[in-house]
Amino acid sequence: MTPRHQPSCQVLNVRDNLMMIDCGEGAQLAVRRMKLKLMRLNHIFISHLHGDHCFGLPGLVSTMALLNRTNSLTIHTFKDGAELFGQMLDYFCRERPFEVRFNIIDTHKRIIHEDDAMTVSTFPLVHRVPAVGFVFREKPKLRHIIGEEIQRLNIPHYAMNSLRQGEDWIAPDGTVIPNEQLTTPADPAISYAYCSDTKFSKRVIKYVEGVDWLYHEATYEESLRLKAHKRYHSTALEAATVARDAGVKQLIIGHFSKRYLDEIPLLEEALSVFPNTRLANEGQIIDLNQLEF
Repeated sequence: MTPRHQPSCQVLNVRDNLMMIDCGEGAQLAVRRMKLKLMRLNHIFISHLHGDHCFGLPGLVSTMALLNRTNSLTIHTFKDGAELFGQMLDYFCRERPFEVRFNIIDTHKRIIHEDDAMTVSTFPLVHRVPAVGFVFREKPKLRHIIGEEIQRLNIPHYAMNSLRQGEDWIAPDGTVIPNEQLTTPADPAISYAYCSDTKFSKRVIKYVEGVDWLYHEATYEESLRLKAHKRYHSTALEAATVARDAGVKQLIIGHFSKRYLDEIPLLEEALSVFPNTRLANEGQIIDLNQLEF
């Protein structure tokens, strides 16, 4: 935490379902200030067990209990984290009206969550403690119905789902109506990668290759590269290098050292390598469907 920036916490809204990535101190206050609905937050992904990425968990869960939440909450974390926070929650929130589930992760690359809308996978980072990045990938979306054509051809409602999946319509008389006449293409599925605290690693490039959005820590400027590596962090130039070499579309840099009262030098450094870069900031809302700055 610095006078200008809070500890790490991001929230993804995936088709009205909220997923939190890291939960630093003050996370619940930030969530409530942004008027996000805690009842729709069902998954929390912890990248590593440093306090600035997880100390907000007990308070957040306690608040959920006070709000009489009933649906379960899944926390994806390392074995040590599950044991530690499990004990804390059982002590401070023993009468909570909902179940807290722990999904144990490790530093291997694998899918740790899948639902109808997306998959979430982990990949190893290089830090002072075991740490992972996350890749969130939306599954293909459905095509859009052309209402006027549906009404004109008197196509029944029960056929809508198959049309959205790309199937043609076969009329009662055997006439085949091509799907392209009845629907428009689906919106593109979005992918988002999160690289928290990590020393620069070429391995990360292959793990995030081709994603639409990449968040990558950029704690220091390139002039402090030796310090960054000694502390297992990255520079803005290195974050931009990962984005460029991985062929991502957009880069967000964050996790800035408290030494910076102005992050513009970090942004300029990243822009020199990867033009589609922006700074992370508190309260910032980004529409991931908007791939152009």
